[in-house]
Amino acid sequence: VQLQASGGGLAQAGGSLTLACVASGSVSSIKTMGWFRQVPGKQREFVATITTRGSKNYADSVKGRFSISRDAAETTVYLQMNSLKPEDTAVYYCNLRQDAQNYWGQGTQVTVSS
Repeated sequence: VQLQASGGGLAQAGGSLTLACVASGSVSSIKTMGWFRQVPGKQREFVATITTRGSKNYADSVKGRFSISRDAAETTVYLQMNSLKPEDTAVYYCNLRQDAQNYWGQGTQVTVSS
């Protein structure tokens, strides 16, 4: 499984960005896809996930501001980030979990200026 993330960049506080992640290879029909983020010196943290059944989960810190979705083929997952805050600055990693295995994308930098 390969994951290719895109869409990171620079935004002002209060602004918006959308991340996308395309999964390819041996992608199962039963899986969870989502996003995690990491800042230097800290552990990678959960942001949002979406299951095959469409169940969505969000970290408390992004609830009401971020929205996760996917395409009909269930191979692309999006993260719509609104009302961005400087504390959202991080490298965002796409994640796919299937058959008890985790796969990670290469990470995309999101920087929010105050």
